[in-house]
Amino acid sequence: MTTYIVLINWTDQGVRTVRDSSKRLDAAKKLLGDMGGSFKQFFLTMGGYDMVAVCEAPDDAVMARFGLSLAMAGNVRTQTLKAFPEAAYREIIGSLG
Repeated sequence: MTTYIVLINWTDQGVRTVRDSSKRLDAAKKLLGDMGGSFKQFFLTMGGYDMVAVCEAPDDAVMARFGLSLAMAGNVRTQTLKAFPEAAYREIIGSLG
């Protein structure tokens, strides 16, 4: 499984209906689960992003479909970062020669 960091901001629509956001989070978790992925961690944050999620998915295409599905609902905008765990980081750096 590949790890992804998802940076999330509410849209105007999402803020207007913020009281429903925990239900939307549950629906997002189910959606990603149905696609073969999962949420590993979720945070409400302060600063440049409203929320941050650490997710896993089988591949980039699954994560792209998930992000597009969230965008189509109109409540959030996301920025997804592919994350390499420490072991992969060390392997990549070590291969530089």
